[in-house]
Amino acid sequence: MLILKLPEEIEKARASNYIVAEVLSKLREKVKPGVTTRELDKFAEEIAEKRGAKPAFKGYRGYPHSLCTSINDQVVHGMPSARVLKEGDIVGLDFGVCYKGFFGDASITLPVGDVSLEALKLIEVTEESLYAGIKQANDGNRLGDISAAVQLTVEAAGYSVVRDFVGHGIGRNLHEEPQIPNFGKKGRGIELKSGMILAIEPMVNQGDYKVKVLSDGWTVVTQDGKLSAHFEHSIAITDNGPDILSKLR
Repeated sequence: MLILKLPEEIEKARASNYIVAEVLSKLREKVKPGVTTRELDKFAEEIAEKRGAKPAFKGYRGYPHSLCTSINDQVVHGMPSARVLKEGDIVGLDFGVCYKGFFGDASITLPVGDVSLEALKLIEVTEESLYAGIKQANDGNRLGDISAAVQLTVEAAGYSVVRDFVGHGIGRNLHEEPQIPNFGKKGRGIELKSGMILAIEPMVNQGDYKVKVLSDGWTVVTQDGKLSAHFEHSIAITDNGPDILSKLR
């Protein structure tokens, strides 16, 4: 578990995450009916490389792409392809980079053109649950405080949180301890300390929380075929509260 003590280390982590935030911001403009997920993948990779960053996912445990593109009932790890986004789809975009020895990681879920009110609500609640979790990322709190805040927000809206995949620590490695479930009880788990970098990432299903992995070995989908949404920020715990690193300043 990495705990950063020096201000310059935090700034290096921020620089990596800023590139991720920039890429996701530019992808927002690209997501529309008619675009392929492969085009989005290429676009994201090109921007990162222009900034001197290495896409973090490409080659990680054999993953062949730079971006994860999860459409509709796909929860996470959807693989870019020739698939064309259609009006009414929703798409989760998960991206990470390594820059000057530090990793950044974040994700958003976007509507494609005009989507149903039900889909918009799912996206809205998922993002709300992310910020509810971030609000609990304070020095002296417990890991379960983050998890419980996410779960409470999600279940109050009638949705379910995925159990099989969780958030994680991040820093000099893409995935570090601790694992950060999106469900749990307040006051449980390790004590949070200033200097920790956490990637908090609610994965929220419209229906049941159960998921399965497709035959490609990567794409995770809901078992009941209902929609899923995913949001993520990498944050630093500081003496002054949570500092969201993966956002544009």
